Amino acid sequence: MKITAEALRQKIGQFFFPAVFINDTEENIQETERLIKEHNIGGLTFFHSRASAATNYESKKKVVFNDDSYEKIKALIIRYQKVATTPLLISIDAEWGLAMRIEKTPQYPYAITLGALPENKSNLVFEVGKQIGLDLKAAGIHYNLSPLADINNNPNNPVIGYRSFGENKEKVANFAVEYLNGMSEVGVLGCLKHFPGHGNTNVDSHLGLPVLKETLEELLENELYPFIKGIENNVDSIMIGHLAVPSLNDGKDTSATLSKAVIQDLLRGKLGYDGLVISDALNMHSVSKLYETKGQLEWEAFNAGNDILCFAENVPEGIEAIYKNASPDRIFESYERIRKAKEKAGILSNDNFTSGELNFENASKLNLEIAQNCITKIIDNGIFELACKSQKNNKLAKLSLYKNTENTFFKTLNSELPSPEFAFENSEVSDIEAIAKNLELFETIIISLFVPKAKPMNNFEIDDRIIKYISNLINTKNCIVYVFGNPYVLPLIPDLKKASGLIEVYQDFDEFQKTAGNQFLENFTYTGILPVNIDIQ
Repeated sequence: MKITAEALRQKIGQFFFPAVFINDTEENIQETERLIKEHNIGGLTFFHSRASAATNYESKKKVVFNDDSYEKIKALIIRYQKVATTPLLISIDAEWGLAMRIEKTPQYPYAITLGALPENKSNLVFEVGKQIGLDLKAAGIHYNLSPLADINNNPNNPVIGYRSFGENKEKVANFAVEYLNGMSEVGVLGCLKHFPGHGNTNVDSHLGLPVLKETLEELLENELYPFIKGIENNVDSIMIGHLAVPSLNDGKDTSATLSKAVIQDLLRGKLGYDGLVISDALNMHSVSKLYETKGQLEWEAFNAGNDILCFAENVPEGIEAIYKNASPDRIFESYERIRKAKEKAGILSNDNFTSGELNFENASKLNLEIAQNCITKIIDNGIFELACKSQKNNKLAKLSLYKNTENTFFKTLNSELPSPEFAFENSEVSDIEAIAKNLELFETIIISLFVPKAKPMNNFEIDDRIIKYISNLINTKNCIVYVFGNPYVLPLIPDLKKASGLIEVYQDFDEFQKTAGNQFLENFTYTGILPVNIDIQ
């Protein structure tokens, strides 16, 4: 059967998933509508705003928050679907829920927090996938570019860290599959990323090209293990990372996204994967600067074996380049994979693109149950008895770092252990010297460190003076330290192993603060396990 040039171009359009922004100008929205109408693009990938897109993030452009972002995305999806001849597959990064991209929507724990759950609580990871799936469907989204299958075996990784389930390959694989199965149960497509594994890297691929030194044998033994499990469990799609693996590319530093050896020989050939392959965002600096001719990058990514070109910036030129260079068979192959994915998501036979409401109550119940099972005790030299004794002698104080004293953790403790409270919120409103002077009178200090950022850049935005002061307190007082944040912050604090108590709480959600307080008062037996090896000084 002969196909016309125009019909072939319409099929090629399905490979393109340009980025769209919830908080964008009317002019930009109309430009997207033109792309949909004229080029029959296959889908869209939503971001909050241009300033928050990952490659712009480091430029420190101000992200403006909007209370109505959720209503905006729902309205935009309906608007975009109305102009589409073929229903669009709407995708988003929602690793810890819509809250990753949209304010005032349910937020679930980071993957590293879920990784602290014992294996016998993997059902909670399934529930997270399911709840995120329901939230996405309520907005009109049927494709979550999550979860990570990356094994976080490099503590200096600037971009994976808290987004990975940890460094145990079996646990990463099992939890990733549970998360995928949860989404699948409610009809939302998932995606394992970043093939062949972004964990053991120390470069942010939004800004540069990480290089994996491993041989194929080493990759098969470790990095590829969760992907293989995902393939065995019929994962909907796999995202290729912007990573160079010289051992697979005749020694060359070619990004995996542009490598036939990685996608066609390894993923499709050796691992037998025939599902949907999506590129990581093509605007990322590790690849976006490679070709001067518009459309060349899109062709190279398609030629390497990607079916979906995520965050493609040159749609008309990319379609033309693929039309000129690709065989019809290859075009039909990718087109069929995308069509099947749309069929599975139910969007080809249903024009009701949004369904249900966001359920904050379910999210809160689930977060509470996760908190009860994942908080991790690292050091406990009789902290409950120590606190009770000091409180009776009026020698107990509480110090909150980066949150005021009205935090839920302190309020929970105060039901049975009231004591003087102090807070360092930030260097503009708080005086650490004055706090230090006041704390001289006390023997035992319960310190709650609310880590300001999840990413390790600039020491998680913790002031150097605060790090020194925590260390000083540990050396001069009985300190019970609660860390609400990324556990990779722990090695930054000198002499932390001299603390009387150290509890890793992972998140600062109210549910986690409340649980941390109650577990302390109940002298609880903790079940959480550190998901990564941490070298505490």
